[in-house]
Amino acid sequence: MKITLVRHGEVDEAYHGRYNGHIDIELSPKGESQAKKLAHSFKDAEFDGVFCSDLIRAKETLKPFKQHPFAIYTEKLREKSWGRHEGKSFDEIVHEGEIEYIDFLQWIEALDGEPYELYVKRVREFFFEFIPSQNIENILIITHAGVIRVLMSIVQNLTLEEAFSIKFEYSSYIVFDSKTKEFSEVLSMI
Repeated sequence: MKITLVRHGEVDEAYHGRYNGHIDIELSPKGESQAKKLAHSFKDAEFDGVFCSDLIRAKETLKPFKQHPFAIYTEKLREKSWGRHEGKSFDEIVHEGEIEYIDFLQWIEALDGEPYELYVKRVREFFFEFIPSQNIENILIITHAGVIRVLMSIVQNLTLEEAFSIKFEYSSYIVFDSKTKEFSEVLSMI
Protein backbone atom coordinates (compact mmCIF):
# COMPACT_ATOMS: atom_id res chain seq x y z
CA MET A 1 0.00 0.00 0.00
CA LYS A 2 1.30 3.46 -0.94
CA ILE A 3 0.09 6.52 0.92
CA THR A 4 0.78 10.01 -0.43
CA LEU A 5 0.71 12.36 2.55
CA VAL A 6 0.20 16.05 1.79
CA ARG A 7 0.50 18.87 4.29
CA HIS A 8 -2.16 21.52 3.70
CA GLY A 9 -1.26 24.77 1.97
CA GLU A 10 -0.02 27.91 3.66
CA VAL A 11 -2.32 29.77 6.04
CA ASP A 12 -2.30 33.50 6.76
CA GLU A 13 1.00 34.75 8.15
CA ALA A 14 -0.70 35.72 11.43
CA TYR A 15 -0.97 31.97 12.16
CA HIS A 16 2.64 31.04 11.33
CA GLY A 17 4.69 29.75 14.27
CA ARG A 18 1.62 29.18 16.42
CA TYR A 19 -0.09 26.17 17.96
CA ASN A 20 -3.08 26.24 15.61
CA GLY A 21 -4.45 22.77 16.33
CA HIS A 22 -8.19 22.71 15.72
CA ILE A 23 -8.57 26.40 14.82
CA ASP A 24 -10.45 26.35 11.51
CA ILE A 25 -8.16 28.55 9.41
CA GLU A 26 -8.55 29.22 5.69
CA LEU A 27 -5.67 29.10 3.26
CA SER A 28 -3.82 32.30 2.42
CA PRO A 29 -3.74 33.41 -1.24
CA LYS A 30 -0.31 31.75 -1.47
CA GLY A 31 -1.81 28.58 0.05
CA GLU A 32 -4.56 28.58 -2.59
CA SER A 33 -1.90 28.87 -5.30
CA GLN A 34 0.06 26.01 -3.70
CA ALA A 35 -3.08 23.86 -3.67
CA LYS A 36 -3.59 24.46 -7.40
CA LYS A 37 0.04 23.52 -8.10
CA LEU A 38 -0.34 20.36 -6.04
CA ALA A 39 -3.54 19.43 -7.87
CA HIS A 40 -1.80 19.98 -11.19
CA SER A 41 1.14 17.78 -10.20
CA PHE A 42 -1.29 14.98 -9.25
CA LYS A 43 -3.64 15.45 -12.22
CA ASP A 44 -2.70 12.10 -13.74
CA ALA A 45 -2.52 10.20 -10.45
CA GLU A 46 -5.08 7.52 -9.76
CA PHE A 47 -5.96 6.98 -6.11
CA ASP A 48 -8.12 4.17 -4.75
CA GLY A 49 -9.00 6.24 -1.70
CA VAL A 50 -8.82 9.90 -0.68
CA PHE A 51 -8.93 11.00 2.96
CA CYS A 52 -8.73 14.52 4.31
CA SER A 53 -8.73 16.30 7.64
CA ASP A 54 -12.09 17.94 8.20
CA LEU A 55 -10.49 21.32 8.98
CA ILE A 56 -10.92 24.09 6.38
CA ARG A 57 -7.21 24.48 5.56
CA ALA A 58 -7.02 20.82 4.53
CA LYS A 59 -10.35 20.86 2.67
CA GLU A 60 -9.32 23.95 0.71
CA THR A 61 -6.03 22.26 -0.20
CA LEU A 62 -7.91 19.28 -1.62
CA LYS A 63 -10.57 21.33 -3.42
CA PRO A 64 -8.65 21.86 -6.72
CA PHE A 65 -7.84 18.13 -6.96
CA LYS A 66 -9.92 16.10 -9.40
CA GLN A 67 -10.23 13.53 -6.60
CA HIS A 68 -11.93 15.89 -4.11
CA PRO A 69 -15.52 14.74 -4.82
CA PHE A 70 -14.56 11.24 -3.63
CA ALA A 71 -12.82 12.28 -0.42
CA ILE A 72 -13.72 11.11 3.04
CA TYR A 73 -13.31 13.95 5.53
CA THR A 74 -12.40 12.91 9.04
CA GLU A 75 -11.44 14.45 12.37
CA LYS A 76 -9.01 11.52 12.78
CA LEU A 77 -6.60 13.43 10.51
CA ARG A 78 -6.78 16.69 12.47
CA GLU A 79 -3.77 18.26 14.08
CA LYS A 80 -3.49 17.89 17.86
CA SER A 81 -5.81 20.12 19.86
CA TRP A 82 -3.90 22.59 22.03
CA GLY A 83 -6.96 23.69 24.02
CA ARG A 84 -6.56 27.14 25.55
CA HIS A 85 -3.08 27.41 24.03
CA GLU A 86 -4.40 27.30 20.46
CA GLY A 87 -3.45 30.31 18.40
CA LYS A 88 -0.55 31.22 20.69
CA SER A 89 3.15 31.15 19.93
CA PHE A 90 5.80 29.46 22.06
CA ASP A 91 6.97 32.86 23.32
CA GLU A 92 3.44 33.94 24.26
CA ILE A 93 2.89 30.76 26.26
CA VAL A 94 6.23 31.11 28.07
CA HIS A 95 5.50 34.79 28.77
CA GLU A 96 2.24 33.80 30.51
CA GLY A 97 4.48 32.16 33.09
CA GLU A 98 2.41 29.04 33.74
CA ILE A 99 4.64 26.65 31.82
CA GLU A 100 8.41 26.51 31.70
CA TYR A 101 10.18 24.74 28.85
CA ILE A 102 12.44 21.97 30.18
CA ASP A 103 12.46 19.58 27.23
CA PHE A 104 10.34 18.74 24.21
CA LEU A 105 8.22 15.96 25.69
CA GLN A 106 7.63 17.81 28.98
CA TRP A 107 6.55 20.88 27.00
CA ILE A 108 4.14 18.98 24.75
CA GLU A 109 2.57 17.21 27.73
CA ALA A 110 2.26 20.46 29.72
CA LEU A 111 0.26 22.24 27.03
CA ASP A 112 -3.51 22.11 27.28
CA GLY A 113 -5.80 20.21 24.93
CA GLU A 114 -5.72 16.67 23.62
CA PRO A 115 -3.32 14.51 25.66
CA TYR A 116 -0.35 13.67 23.46
CA GLU A 117 -0.63 9.92 24.05
CA LEU A 118 -4.22 10.03 22.76
CA TYR A 119 -3.13 12.04 19.72
CA VAL A 120 -0.45 9.47 18.90
CA LYS A 121 -2.98 6.66 19.49
CA ARG A 122 -5.45 8.36 17.11
CA VAL A 123 -2.81 8.60 14.38
CA ARG A 124 -1.65 5.02 14.96
CA GLU A 125 -5.21 3.61 14.78
CA PHE A 126 -6.03 5.54 11.61
CA PHE A 127 -2.94 4.40 9.71
CA PHE A 128 -2.51 0.88 11.10
CA GLU A 129 -6.10 -0.24 11.70
CA PHE A 130 -8.56 1.86 9.70
CA ILE A 131 -6.60 2.32 6.45
CA PRO A 132 -5.61 -1.39 6.15
CA SER A 133 -9.25 -2.37 6.73
CA GLN A 134 -10.23 -0.44 3.58
CA ASN A 135 -8.44 -2.88 1.24
CA ILE A 136 -7.11 -0.13 -1.01
CA GLU A 137 -3.59 0.22 -2.41
CA ASN A 138 -2.97 3.79 -3.55
CA ILE A 139 -4.12 6.46 -1.13
CA LEU A 140 -4.06 10.26 -1.01
CA ILE A 141 -4.23 11.94 2.39
CA ILE A 142 -4.41 15.69 2.99
CA THR A 143 -3.56 16.44 6.60
CA HIS A 144 -1.28 18.44 8.90
CA ALA A 145 2.47 18.38 9.52
CA GLY A 146 2.01 17.01 13.05
CA VAL A 147 0.05 13.98 11.85
CA ILE A 148 2.71 13.21 9.23
CA ARG A 149 5.51 13.61 11.77
CA VAL A 150 3.78 11.35 14.30
CA LEU A 151 3.41 8.67 11.60
CA MET A 152 7.10 9.05 10.77
CA SER A 153 7.94 8.75 14.47
CA ILE A 154 5.99 5.50 14.75
CA VAL A 155 7.32 3.90 11.56
CA GLN A 156 10.93 5.01 11.82
CA ASN A 157 11.16 4.57 15.59
CA LEU A 158 12.07 8.22 16.08
CA THR A 159 11.49 10.20 19.23
CA LEU A 160 8.77 12.79 18.82
CA GLU A 161 11.44 15.47 19.16
CA GLU A 162 13.40 13.94 16.27
CA ALA A 163 10.27 13.64 14.14
CA PHE A 164 9.19 17.20 14.88
CA SER A 165 12.61 18.52 13.84
CA ILE A 166 11.98 17.25 10.28
CA LYS A 167 11.26 20.21 8.05
CA PHE A 168 7.84 19.87 6.44
CA GLU A 169 6.76 23.07 4.69
CA TYR A 170 3.22 23.99 3.71
CA SER A 171 2.11 21.99 0.64
CA SER A 172 4.96 19.51 1.00
CA TYR A 173 4.27 15.86 0.46
CA ILE A 174 5.87 12.51 1.09
CA VAL A 175 5.00 8.96 0.01
CA PHE A 176 4.91 6.13 2.52
CA ASP A 177 5.19 2.54 1.29
CA SER A 178 3.62 0.32 3.94
CA LYS A 179 5.24 -2.83 2.54
CA THR A 180 8.81 -1.55 2.82
CA LYS A 181 8.04 0.81 5.74
CA GLU A 182 9.93 3.53 3.90
CA PHE A 183 9.22 7.17 3.16
CA SER A 184 10.25 9.02 0.04
CA GLU A 185 12.02 12.36 0.27
CA VAL A 186 9.88 15.30 1.33
CA LEU A 187 8.85 17.15 -1.83
CA SER A 188 7.75 20.76 -1.79
CA MET A 189 5.37 22.87 -3.88
CA ILE A 190 6.60 26.24 -2.53
